[in-house]
Amino acid sequence: MISSHEFLYNRGCKIYHQEYIIRGFYELQEGPQCDTIPHGTFDGPFKGDRICKNVCIGGFVFMKKWETIREFIMITFATVIVAAAVFFFLMPSHVSVGSISGLAIVLGNFIPLKISAITFILNMLLLVLGFLLIGREFGAKTVYTSFLLPVVLAVFETAFPENASITNDAFLDMICYIFVVSIGLAMLFNRNASSGGLDIVAKLLNKYLHMELGRAMSMSGMCVALSAALVYDKKIVVLSVLGTYLNGIVLDHFIFGFNIKKRVCIISQREEEIREFILHHLHSGATIYEAIGAYDGQPRREIITIVDKNEYVTLMNYVLKTDKDAFVTVYTVNEIIYRPKH
Repeated sequence: MISSHEFLYNRGCKIYHQEYIIRGFYELQEGPQCDTIPHGTFDGPFKGDRICKNVCIGGFVFMKKWETIREFIMITFATVIVAAAVFFFLMPSHVSVGSISGLAIVLGNFIPLKISAITFILNMLLLVLGFLLIGREFGAKTVYTSFLLPVVLAVFETAFPENASITNDAFLDMICYIFVVSIGLAMLFNRNASSGGLDIVAKLLNKYLHMELGRAMSMSGMCVALSAALVYDKKIVVLSVLGTYLNGIVLDHFIFGFNIKKRVCIISQREEEIREFILHHLHSGATIYEAIGAYDGQPRREIITIVDKNEYVTLMNYVLKTDKDAFVTVYTVNEIIYRPKH
């Protein structure tokens, strides 16, 4: 008898897809695949179930295809949100917040084409330049969104030919644009995708001018914002620059703000009580390190735990009440990757 973990490993199934694969062959084990010679018998929750050779790969392929389809549905939805922000808020106000769509709005004053067509041309030119000068570093998601964004813009242009400002105020349009587009971009970034455009420019600057990607993105965005000075008044130029700056801040909040946690490091004479409180009241985990004070050379134990905002307040209130002499340091954590203990 072999374990399910061992069976999965021997069949070449990755551990991080384990729950999908197990579900796959558990559902399929009564199907035609079970006409083959049984490969093994699982212990644990699958004790007594005979599993056939081909089911592992079949279950994996099915679940992998479904995950891919679902991911592209989410990317499509996120791209529609980005396109809606551009069409309903950016285009009527003429504010050129740093993006390819913002550049297309400026160029629309010189080229007799719709904004969607200009955006499409710019995206295709940048994709070609990217493939020629950088190589095949752009995945299918970036290519897909680069095609989809101008297509959705064209649909909006056809459906709403008399598009006008919803707020009748350029500043409010800019604020609404930043809020809405940040939701769509955060959804894309969380799925390792982007809207193309200036991302490719940033990678070109990074490769040939050895500029950091973050700085390259900021510089290219500011250049687009300043290009508004070619055709618009001072107010629009200022709003374009301000909007480009604020867009980065709000986008960071949508990407990282909801996942921010606190890493709390505690050295206390009441270490056992604090550890029990973290484990049994907060129901959180903790790690204990042996430390030695540099001044007196005395050994001490440091408790390190990661908590959310509400747990942080509860923990700090307890620590200050329990040991006013406790030494506490706090760090902000943007992301945690771990396997929960059951």
